[in-house]
Amino acid sequence: MAATSAETQHLRDLVRLRRVRDRIDREYARPLDVEALARGVNMSAGHLSRQFRAAYGESPYSYLMTRRIERAMALLRRGDMSVTDVCFEVGCSSLGTFSTRFTELVGVPPSVYRTEHAPADFPTIVTRQVTRPIRNREARADPSQLA
Repeated sequence: MAATSAETQHLRDLVRLRRVRDRIDREYARPLDVEALARGVNMSAGHLSRQFRAAYGESPYSYLMTRRIERAMALLRRGDMSVTDVCFEVGCSSLGTFSTRFTELVGVPPSVYRTEHAPADFPTIVTRQVTRPIRNREARADPSQLA
């Protein structure tokens, strides 16, 4: 009976975590913090962070910033917005933090990305897949460093 209860609770937590992830996907441009996300699913911020990391491999904040950077990449590729405008459009309130996180995830500063990625004639789905940000832990290791 206890195992069934634990499994049921685990499934409930997964449903709530999915709601949090969906909310981040929908509302990435709004001011979101872990406490507000946790309140929305009746969890403590600490429990939400631990469970989210266990389920998705990254913290809610990290997931939010990845969504924001992905959207920023798309806006910068369009070429009709300044880096500052893109920063605020995707929900970041600090240009410095935005630029730092963008550079960490993409590998180049947003201003360089904007000039190097002029609008292309590729379908959006192809562009999105090719330009998806890669976290450091996802990056392929250089074979020369493995020896």
